[in-house]
Amino acid sequence: MLALMHTLWRYKAWANENLFAALAAHQARLAPADDETARRILNHVWVVEQIFQANLQGVRHGYQALNTPATPHLAELLQAQRASERWYVDYLATQSPDTLAQKLDFVFVDGRPGRMTRGEMLTHLVTHSSHHRGMVGRILAAAGATPPKDTLTVFLHTEAPSAAAARGLTT
Repeated sequence: MLALMHTLWRYKAWANENLFAALAAHQARLAPADDETARRILNHVWVVEQIFQANLQGVRHGYQALNTPATPHLAELLQAQRASERWYVDYLATQSPDTLAQKLDFVFVDGRPGRMTRGEMLTHLVTHSSHHRGMVGRILAAAGATPPKDTLTVFLHTEAPSAAAARGLTT
């Protein structure tokens, strides 16, 4: 499980990097509302990662919603996303199968109690990001741009070794 989790987080970072690059390259093609929607979606992914980072650390996150009132510029959001992924990859380096199986209690943004294992939280963030990358990819496609192929198989067979090394995400 631990080795798979490392792979999934390197894949997530690679896929996000490709999506941000595609969005930057085609941002001018997007209607202003679509550009805003794409950035709001990506910002939501980042906010949820910050919430779960706090949950993993057993501290309060301070978020009252699953997005921020203001929408960051794409370059700012990319830097924040890279920092978030680096935190998670570093965090994973400190985990073991036993710690990934540990259940943690937390409070959802809506005030309801939650309980998940560390591994479930980390897996949720990978799948959550994938879902929302697909939404942004659809926005790009509707504007006539080709979204990046961000499947795990493409990553594993063509990108994994070089992508991990280039981003400093090897473990």
